[in-house]
Parts: sequence; structure tokens; C-alpha cells
Amino acid sequence: MEQETIKFLNKTFMMAAVLVVGVLVFFVGQMVYQSKLIGIQNQNQVTFSGEGKAVVKPDIALVSFGVKTEAVKSVDAVNQNNQKMNEVIKAVKEAGVEAKDIQTTSYNLYPVYDYTERGSIFKGYSLEQNISVKIRNLDNVNDILDKATSSGANTVGQLSFTVDDMEKVKSEAREKAIAQAKQKAETLSRQSGLKLGKLISVSEGYSPYPQPLYGMGGASNAMEKSIAPDIQVGQSEVNITVSLTYQVK
Repeated sequence: MEQETIKFLNKTFMMAAVLVVGVLVFFVGQMVYQSKLIGIQNQNQVTFSGEGKAVVKPDIALVSFGVKTEAVKSVDAVNQNNQKMNEVIKAVKEAGVEAKDIQTTSYNLYPVYDYTERGSIFKGYSLEQNISVKIRNLDNVNDILDKATSSGANTVGQLSFTVDDMEKVKSEAREKAIAQAKQKAETLSRQSGLKLGKLISVSEGYSPYPQPLYGMGGASNAMEKSIAPDIQVGQSEVNITVSLTYQVK
């Protein structure tokens, strides 16, 4: 009885082993087939790239204004800082910026210490408050910078210029890139006799060129009269590359 059981188990094991080997052979064969098929498909494809540029004059300016205040008591630091920032916001609004385009970006209150050889000495509290301002009328940029600093802003920075409707600019650059790629495809097909089939894939790359920046670190509000900076908006370029892949007949 034991011999028959052993024979049955051996037979079952051999059948399982054969089945496993068969499955492995099948999957390996499929992988080899798919690899060869992909290679053949890639041989029957051709890709053309095109580049499109759109030159645009920015119509939006973004800038941050900050107020830093120190006082012995935290409540005094808060009250003095809020009063100064309210004056800055008021001045910015009077210069033509709407409330929807002013946003508080940071509000940090922390203790201040003097560090000596004997240890740290508590001095009081410091409050730093920053707002982000969107300027839609670029003719007002110089005036807004001047009025904000004159009203109490002692840090100004991150001034950059951009376009409100960037998708429209990118669409213009993309259209030029596609036209250039198609022109390359038509030229190669005509000159070489290569017959192109249907378009099977499109890929895109986007890279805006660096934009002009302006910053003022620690602008003093102690001066009774400030001189407005001369900010130049300039132009910006948007660069898009497009790759078109065709089947080859």
C-alpha cells in the first residue's frame, strides 16, 4: 500500500513539475515575442520634432511687501506691526490694487534673545508679516513700490512679471512647434520617398525663459521721502517643443 502511495505522489509531483515548466516556457515565449514585436514596430516608426516660441510682454506683476517689528511685549509687537501693515495695505489699495489681489502669505511671531558668553538674554518679541500683491496695471508698479515702502514696508522682494493668460501664449507656441514638426515630416517624405502612415503619438515639452526679477532686502522706512525705482518690464519668451511620431507604410 505504501509503495502505491509513493508511486502516486511521485507521479503527481512529476505532472506538477511538467506543468510548471510548461507555464514558464509559455511566458518566456510570450516575452520574447512581445520584445521582437516592439522592435519591429519601432523600426516602422519615425519621429519629428519642432520648436515654437512666443514672445509676449507681461501684463501682471507680482511682488511681496513685509513689515518686521520688535517690542518688549508680544502684544506691543503685534499691535505696532498690524498698524504698520494696515497702512501699507491702505497705500497699495489707494494706488489702484483691488482687495482680491492682496493676500497675507506669512505671519510669524517669535521671541528675540541676545546671546553672550554668560548665556542668552531675553529682549522681547519680533513679528514678521508679509503680503503678496498682484499688480494688473504695470504703469503703477513704480508708484506702488514707492508708496508701500513710504508707508512702512521694510522688506520688499520677489518682484516678477508674468502673463495672466499663459495658456493662450503656450497655445501660440505649440501651434508653431507642431507646424514645424509637420513641415519636417513632409520634407523628409518628399525627398526620401518614405511613405508616412497615421500619426500615432504626440509629446510636448515646455520651458519658459527666465523672467526679470527685482528685490529690495531691508528697505528702510526711516527716510521721509523715498525715490521710486525705475522698473523695466521687458519681454518674456515661452518655448515649447513637440515631437510627432508617425507609422511608416
